[in-house]
Amino acid sequence: MEDKNLKPNEFWPWVHERIKHWLEARRMLLVTFCELSNIEDFHDDDLAQGRLLQTFCQQLVDYISEGHFEIFEQLINEGHLFNDAEALASGKKLLPAIYALTDLILDFNDKYLATDDLSSVTIDLSNLGEHMAQRFEIEDNMVNILHSAHYQQALISKKPIN
Repeated sequence: MEDKNLKPNEFWPWVHERIKHWLEARRMLLVTFCELSNIEDFHDDDLAQGRLLQTFCQQLVDYISEGHFEIFEQLINEGHLFNDAEALASGKKLLPAIYALTDLILDFNDKYLATDDLSSVTIDLSNLGEHMAQRFEIEDNMVNILHSAHYQQALISKKPIN
């Protein structure tokens, strides 16, 4: 967001819309993940399976990138704007776990960008699902701490002064 002089009640709705967009990307990622997980036998020469896997990998990278380069930054900015030192400290404590899970998740992407060998994709998807679930839980925690907690404050500061 360009304007650094926004008031909390102006910034909160903008961040909220960004989070909604990001969570929709998560939903689409999970839909594709479920489609992949429903495949019982992967075949190296099945083009449809390969395309679905590539679509999933792209969605995965896009989702992770949006979190790292936009959402988390805006959540931290919101914490500063609301002068919420406790939330900032709590949110910043969550980042190392998110980063560690990011590396594990991106390993999946790197592996399947570099190979057409799908022999271990079922096992890898299972492991990836566990990592994604852990990461989503931490992300949701971060959103609750650094965004949802400010909802009432944003509403109160919007009321006109008589």
